[in-house]
Amino acid sequence: MVRIPRVLIAAPSSGAGKTTVATGLMAALAARGLVVSGHKVGPDYIDPTYHAVATGRPGRNLDPFLVGQDLVAPLLAHGARGADLAVIEGVMGLFDGRGASGEASTAHVARLLDAPVILVVDASRQSGSVAALVHGFATFDPGVRLAGVVLNRVGSPRHEQILREALAASSIPVLGALPRDPGAHVPSRHLGLVPVPERQGQARATVAELGRLVERHCDLERIVRIASGAPPLAAAPWSPADAVGEPVRGRPLVAVAGGAAFTFSYAETTELLAAAGAEVGLIDPLRDEALPAGTRALVLGGGFPQVHASDLSDNEALRTEVAAAVARAVPVLAECAGLLYLARSLDGRPMCGVLPTEAVMTDQLALGYRVATRPDGTVVRAHEFHRTACSPGAGEQAAYTLPDGRREGFLLGRVQASYLHVHWAGSPQLARELVAVA
Repeated sequence: MVRIPRVLIAAPSSGAGKTTVATGLMAALAARGLVVSGHKVGPDYIDPTYHAVATGRPGRNLDPFLVGQDLVAPLLAHGARGADLAVIEGVMGLFDGRGASGEASTAHVARLLDAPVILVVDASRQSGSVAALVHGFATFDPGVRLAGVVLNRVGSPRHEQILREALAASSIPVLGALPRDPGAHVPSRHLGLVPVPERQGQARATVAELGRLVERHCDLERIVRIASGAPPLAAAPWSPADAVGEPVRGRPLVAVAGGAAFTFSYAETTELLAAAGAEVGLIDPLRDEALPAGTRALVLGGGFPQVHASDLSDNEALRTEVAAAVARAVPVLAECAGLLYLARSLDGRPMCGVLPTEAVMTDQLALGYRVATRPDGTVVRAHEFHRTACSPGAGEQAAYTLPDGRREGFLLGRVQASYLHVHWAGSPQLARELVAVA
């Protein structure tokens, strides 16, 4: 049993302001001297980059589909080790999960963690109806404990008064009322918020403003009391060392891509690589012209290479070195952005030329959880999220096969590349296999 004061920030639907309230709450509590651990329900890589700015700690994901529901509480305990309080941001609407099942929904995680829920309601187009909405969410699932509501985008003091009066008969307390504030805006594009590494200074200013907004308009003392009232969690902290077993000897250097073009990475990935015996080196394909000396394996995760295609292409020195490393049989594991970087071209701009495919940006969104099988029979759970498409490679072996028989990605020598994102805490053998081959 571990005691982790915790609170989960949810909403009736996407766009209500969960990220505003969750990130602002993290920043406000951290400004008061508390050590805060930030978490995100689901596979989203971007919101945790803002959580990390607010807390000064890695943002972490909690996804029952990707890692299995038995690991959700241990991963929270691992990420929140040494923290005074954990703030968990939900995904979509409170009860929106995989299909109509509710699997991997915010409510699913709230039940797994026995976490009190604070509902963020976009009040901009309602008044008395807010009471019916909150009542419905409070009573829909007895296993989800709604501990309070934060009203967002309140139009005026009079509007706030009407909303509070409407909710007065409810047993659900109003914990805050945030006015409309265009200054507390985080820019978005085709796949969500713009990640922090692409707007470092502006992102820090935005997070600071969100913290001030929540500090001014929310009852922080009451929220902390709610979090502190969460019962002890029946879980031991997850351990990367236990997940991978005995480390591989030799300390091979595994280079992991980062920087503005490769922002999609779960914190547990590098922790598992290190626990498996690797020396982990970071590389920015936008800036670095060579792989770290002695690189024995390469991990190219997700991100937005299409936004930076010109700069990635202009860095011919690194593209050439990556291709040479592949020719030397250096193992490479690539997900989504990594797949595009290894292609012959991206939107007509030359890339590494390792894979026999051309990639282009499209208007079609590929989105959803996937169950995929590798050629060796290993089954992994993954997530797909992109608007690019790759021309099929003639006669190449696929990295995965999907349940409908569709082939996904490329397996070419020691290169595995696909669109699928895998949370390695749910498939820790990936880290050990890569380090062992390295």
